[in-house]
Amino acid sequence: MPIDKNYDSKATEAKLYQRWEQSGVFAADVHSSKTPYTIMMPPPNVTGSLHMGHSLIYTLQDVLVRYRRMKGDDGLWQPGTDHAGIATQMVVERQLATSGKNESRREMGREAFVKRVWEWKNESGGTITRQLRRLGASCDWGRERFTMDEGLNAAVRKVFVMLYKEGLIYKDKRLVNWDPKMMTAVSDLEVEQIEVKGHMWHFRYPLEQDPTKFICIATTRPETMLGDGAVAVNPNDERYKHLIGTYAMLPLANRLIPIIADEHADPEKGSGAVKITAAHDFNDFEVWQRHRDKDYFKRQKDGGLINLFDAQARMNDNAPEVYRGLDRYEARKKVIADLEALDLIDKIENITHAVPHDEKSKSVVIEPWLSEQWYCNAPKLAEEALKAVEDGRTKFVPEQWTNTYYSWMRNIQPWCISRQLWWGHQIPAWYAPDGKIFVEETEEAANAAAKKQYGKRVELHRDEDVLDTWFSSALWPFSTLGWPEQTSELARYYPTDVLVTAFDIIFFWVARMMMMGLHFMKDVPFRKVYITPLVRDEKGQKMSKSKGNVIDPIDVIDKFGCDALRFTLANMSTPGRDIKLATSRIEGNRNFATKLWNAARFCQMNECAWSAGFDPASVTQTVNKWIVGETKAAVEKVSGLLDAYRFDLSSAAAYEFAWNTFCDWYLEFTKPVLTGSDEAAKAETRATTAWALAQILHLLHPFMPFITEELWGAFTGSDAMLITAKWPVITVDGNQAAQDEMNWVVRVITSIRAVRAELNVPAGAQIPLDVKDASVQTIERLERHEAIISRLARLSEITLTNAVATGSAQTVVGEATLILPLAAIIDLDQERARLKKESEKIAAEIRKLDAKLGNKDFTDRAPAEVVEEQRERKADAEATLAKIEAARKSLAG
Repeated sequence: MPIDKNYDSKATEAKLYQRWEQSGVFAADVHSSKTPYTIMMPPPNVTGSLHMGHSLIYTLQDVLVRYRRMKGDDGLWQPGTDHAGIATQMVVERQLATSGKNESRREMGREAFVKRVWEWKNESGGTITRQLRRLGASCDWGRERFTMDEGLNAAVRKVFVMLYKEGLIYKDKRLVNWDPKMMTAVSDLEVEQIEVKGHMWHFRYPLEQDPTKFICIATTRPETMLGDGAVAVNPNDERYKHLIGTYAMLPLANRLIPIIADEHADPEKGSGAVKITAAHDFNDFEVWQRHRDKDYFKRQKDGGLINLFDAQARMNDNAPEVYRGLDRYEARKKVIADLEALDLIDKIENITHAVPHDEKSKSVVIEPWLSEQWYCNAPKLAEEALKAVEDGRTKFVPEQWTNTYYSWMRNIQPWCISRQLWWGHQIPAWYAPDGKIFVEETEEAANAAAKKQYGKRVELHRDEDVLDTWFSSALWPFSTLGWPEQTSELARYYPTDVLVTAFDIIFFWVARMMMMGLHFMKDVPFRKVYITPLVRDEKGQKMSKSKGNVIDPIDVIDKFGCDALRFTLANMSTPGRDIKLATSRIEGNRNFATKLWNAARFCQMNECAWSAGFDPASVTQTVNKWIVGETKAAVEKVSGLLDAYRFDLSSAAAYEFAWNTFCDWYLEFTKPVLTGSDEAAKAETRATTAWALAQILHLLHPFMPFITEELWGAFTGSDAMLITAKWPVITVDGNQAAQDEMNWVVRVITSIRAVRAELNVPAGAQIPLDVKDASVQTIERLERHEAIISRLARLSEITLTNAVATGSAQTVVGEATLILPLAAIIDLDQERARLKKESEKIAAEIRKLDAKLGNKDFTDRAPAEVVEEQRERKADAEATLAKIEAARKSLAG
């Protein structure tokens, strides 16, 4: 089939994806004798749209699974979506508020509201999966799961009940991140610290032993002082040692609170004295836990754990009467005014500080709040999950993330798993009238347990809370495969091979999957964890709507094609370095796709026809032996780098071979053969060209699936799709003599071109080449390849010489000196002056950058991306200076 002049990415992508999906090539085969290879898709939120972080993760997963299928494995890429409790409930509540009916979920009732959410999910919850198809994601859509489908519901209930009965799930009263608008606990990942302008108030607390003297504390939240249970000072702080064990009067509340010794108080910060409000600050809660059994706390109201707020962050009955019912910010104003009236404000500082906000709307300030919640004993479950990484059962790539995992797991806290929402997995716990809890998988089982307990049927009330979204996703690697049923899928595909995900959910998801997988499956959920880089804008800043620097992947796909985006993301995935994404990089890789397309058209127009029976060992022409060897080397390099998860280097190797070795060199080398009269050489070259192009399409397919699939069909005329083709395995030994000879030709041409470019030789100028100190082998090679070298290096003639003409540029290849007499073509003195001036300019720039990077104030205080940008500028400048100095050196006296 003739290849069109231009590649239409939009039409091709839609057509090919439909063909792939309908043909079943994405599907795993549980009955296959092939080696299973499993990747679990991190389930995107059902409310979500594709962003660049998603695009990177799913591109890399797709690269791996396409590669492994071509290698002969039975690839299962398990897809699915997460019910996203808070986000989804917010979306539907917002719809209710703007519907014109003035409905609210509480007016509707739980059952009607949940029904409405399911309706929304069925109508609008498929955006992200449609967009994944636009990205070319070749997951097994026939096995798609949802974290609230019936099978996963059963798994969640069973896990909860089992952990509860093992004593690993329990209820406790602790501090949580509380959203007073949604009125629910939220996870740390759903909290965003936002820098805001505020104040630091310094208050004086009178001492009991002498009310004319004070101890001064500082706070950014004056309203919480009404719940203070103590003032802490460092035990080594000489200023306060004499006060430890005494009491201060808490203003406005008129309570005595102890002055205690604790390392939490930093003598270098503020006054060195810290108010301890255990029910409204996570650090203070830790201090309270260390001292909770002391008499000075036991004697206080609620043991010194005084909760001031209700669920909407209004002052409750634990506050003095005049503050009750006030919103926290109204209470703040009144506390400040009242303290000012008592002359107990020492000073007020203007500050900028981080304040926790809800991650979704960024409009609600999150409150550390004391409440009773369900908890999972994460420290106990973490023990085996830690061992599994320590002994290598699961490995992180890059390895540096292992330490991050260790740090989090070795300092893990109990996991708050309950949420005060209606959308989610309702906790399978029922309460009897006397408060006794019955935890069972079904209401019938709970009723039966209660009847056995009381000897009669009693009325049970189900817990209204739902589970943290991360609870169900922690079961993802085995629940999606059918657990708790012992399915053939579970036996075949668990444990999975690799998890590809972002660093920010190592704790929230990766660690919890490790804990649950080891506990219930007695094996790790995945053998490797590949942590992706962070995708930033071209200046190294985090993408955000407020900054206006977000790059929408769908817009990019529409403009440049999916393959260009995918290749760019893979190519820029360097371990340990964030991706600075610029549309110019994507555009450059669109040009690469165009280059590949045009190369295939060139081959087709020159009758280079694909033959499945071609034997690369049969070639006789030196140039063809060379490309066979180069192809083998490229296949081995790309394969090895993909096996090592070096997406950057593997894609670069495929690019280098396709663009440079094949397009820029081999096709140029063989043009005279294809237009010549030697029919045998012509036929061999056509067959070799077609074979080499086919291997390129194979190598690039995991990265650029659409254009390679389209070219494969058009170029080979085969009905068999490239996605189902075998990964190249080239067994023919490379011809070292041919490799050496043709690579020498490449070096000669490249060296001459570099000299021409650096010395501003006009592109169209035909110049002579003198060769000095040439060996016999070099002379023979020059004779054989004079026409190619002259044509590609734009030479008028090649002459052997024993002298260097005045006004020549020189470069060395092997033992021979290549001499370009340029006196008659460029003004050498002017060129020397230009190069000297450019060298001095760049050297000065490097000195400035050295000074900046050597300034500790700059490197410590500037944003990391700014410091990295300066380092990159220095590296680029040094590389440029090296080229200029080489050009200056090349000019003969």
